[in-house]
Amino acid sequence: MNLKAFKAYDVRGRIPDEINTDLARRLGHAYAAFVKPKKVIVGRDIRHSSEELVQALTIGLLESGVDVYDIGLCGTEGVYYATFAERMDGGIMVTASHNPPDYNGMKFVREGSRPISGDTGLFTMRDWLAANATEQRATGGGQRAGRRHVLATGARYLEHLLGYVDRSKLRRLKVVVNAGNGGAGLIVDQLEPHLPFEFVKLNNAPDGSFPNGVPNPMIEANRTSTIEAIRRSGADVGIAWDGDYDRCFFFDEQGTFIEGYYLVGLLAEVFLKREKGGRIVHDPRLTWNTLDVVQKNGGKAVLSKSGHAFIKQVMREVDGIYGGEMSAHHYFRDFSYCDSGMIPWLIVLQVMCETGKSLSQLVGERMRLFPASGEINRRVPDGPGTIAAIRAKYEPKAVSVDFTDGLSLEFDRWRMNLRTSNTEPLIRLNVESRGDAALMQAKTAEVLGEMAKLGAVAADH
Repeated sequence: MNLKAFKAYDVRGRIPDEINTDLARRLGHAYAAFVKPKKVIVGRDIRHSSEELVQALTIGLLESGVDVYDIGLCGTEGVYYATFAERMDGGIMVTASHNPPDYNGMKFVREGSRPISGDTGLFTMRDWLAANATEQRATGGGQRAGRRHVLATGARYLEHLLGYVDRSKLRRLKVVVNAGNGGAGLIVDQLEPHLPFEFVKLNNAPDGSFPNGVPNPMIEANRTSTIEAIRRSGADVGIAWDGDYDRCFFFDEQGTFIEGYYLVGLLAEVFLKREKGGRIVHDPRLTWNTLDVVQKNGGKAVLSKSGHAFIKQVMREVDGIYGGEMSAHHYFRDFSYCDSGMIPWLIVLQVMCETGKSLSQLVGERMRLFPASGEINRRVPDGPGTIAAIRAKYEPKAVSVDFTDGLSLEFDRWRMNLRTSNTEPLIRLNVESRGDAALMQAKTAEVLGEMAKLGAVAADH
């Protein structure tokens, strides 16, 4: 059995070598053996292989005595919502997010939509599969087979999303929306009658072959169509999503891509105005803007290691009202501390309507106060060795050092974070400064130069 598809946060691999219907069925057995659920939500994305994987997964769950509640085509957050709202024992989403069409995978949660990642059970499931490779069923005879149900949660999910905004405060805005032929277009279409916005839709129809390229706005080349549509239509704002729309990406009225970092600050301010003294959870890659916004709005900033499993855990521990990562993952207490790619843009558009400010006006000052490099990826022969060498060179002059996630070094006027990827063989650099874009750019080039001496080369993304 090929178990290479097991990653840090999910199961994901190429069809059919790394993931197929046989593995999907056995994953149903492994999940049942680990979680021991009675009722489980199952959903799928728009990939051509997703339906047959759901069928095989369902068979494995039913064979293990688990009742399956199939919510059909949805985004990852649809499974999150159904799991916590319907008080299920767990949920499984069949998706490969922004990977190419010949990939697929699964994301797993337990009760309350708590994530199952490598260190909270995913690798235990992998090891169970390896130990039970010849087993045809997860349980012996005598246990009843589970039952499959079709569950419609779409209307309640839509109502939940709309609950984050006051529609009486919304006004007409022209909004470019680029679903990348993933699943986001289906939700935009359902929200449209309830909102006063004029949508300019790009790649809106779901198509698992991704005829316009993989839905991953983190790749710069994939942003072009959104930028051109904003400029051509005179739109007020642009939004794009990845395939399973658990991340959303923003463009201002000029077509400028806005780093997720600055949206974290903007959303933190919104939630702190709603709840004074609330806790905001953030990652260590870029921090100064977030810390400044949270302090000025009377909140408490809480640092967490990057990655959805870590952020969600810290959110629960401190009862965070909102959490954000610069990677465009945004987490909400009222969404069972889970991430959503739909809630952020609804809130941001309400802020634009209430203030009368454009997105560039809302984030422009923050971008000037804390200019940032954006995440820069490099491939290196030795990730830990590269980090150790950079630390040895720069730490003597640093005013603080932190190892929450990789290496964070702070100086009087600039800071940097260097970390290895949790999901890919990459090393990632982020640099920011206090109001000095030239310094930020110079230090970014300097650190990249030091990394190049250690064998670092540019990555594809």
